[in-house]
Amino acid sequence: MWILLGLLSAVGLGIYDIFKKLSLNENAVIPVLFFSILTSSCMLLPIHLVSVFSPETAQHTILNVPSVSFHAHMLIVIKSCIVLSSWLFAYFAMKHLPITIASPIKATQPIWIVLGAVLFFGERLSLFQATGVIITLVSFYLFSVAGAREGFSLKNKWVWFIIMATLTGAASGLYDKYLMKELPRFTVQVYYTYYQAVIMAFITLILWYPKRKKTTPFQWRWSIVCISLFLVLSDFCYFFALSTEGSLIAVISTLRRSGVVIPFLFGALFMYEKNLKKKIISLIGILLGIIFLFLGSR
Repeated sequence: MWILLGLLSAVGLGIYDIFKKLSLNENAVIPVLFFSILTSSCMLLPIHLVSVFSPETAQHTILNVPSVSFHAHMLIVIKSCIVLSSWLFAYFAMKHLPITIASPIKATQPIWIVLGAVLFFGERLSLFQATGVIITLVSFYLFSVAGAREGFSLKNKWVWFIIMATLTGAASGLYDKYLMKELPRFTVQVYYTYYQAVIMAFITLILWYPKRKKTTPFQWRWSIVCISLFLVLSDFCYFFALSTEGSLIAVISTLRRSGVVIPFLFGALFMYEKNLKKKIISLIGILLGIIFLFLGSR
């Protein structure tokens, strides 16, 4: 069950990357991020209100948002800050890098999550699972190497932005594993989205709004709503999978990042990006890795 949820999360995340690229193209990064998070909050609010005003209705459903302590809220605030820092790096990088480079580099995130899961949570993988993870991670690495052939080396600051987004994203993934043991999963998703909206409102008003006439102008696009929709759906499947008994963060994170196939195909078919033949080998490796993960999790 949690493997299927991981794959559904991957599909949602892949489509999310496409709409993120479309929204950021020749557009101001900070307001795009703010309005996408605000839209996500608006999507979650009606569901949350059912738990507040009719708890008996929501109590036995997967959309229940139970109340938690002040300490729990502080843990969720930390989650919001980690995710938001990762998104800020990722959004700026996505704006300036080809999608067939930015998404695959971000997809190397499971490498660090796998290492952290083994070191900090004592996770142990079966032979099939370990084989699947290794094949997939090698494929992710080959994806990132291909970027150097297009002139995006480590001397490019936007490459460093996507690297920082990857590392902070890995930290968030490991922290998620801890949170799922301590807090209700949907409560985490709802409140971390709210807190991100509040933080981004301050960032937008302080950093972007006073200088908006000197930077790239902001254009509202309906693709911003699609960012929110597919992120909410992807996160829901992700937290559900992570909170399932017996689930492994190392496997889920690897599956989730396999959604890189979707923006890659979009970049190849509609944005005419380069070095596609060399990158197809990495795509085949990702798909082979997924097959091994399925076999090892049956």
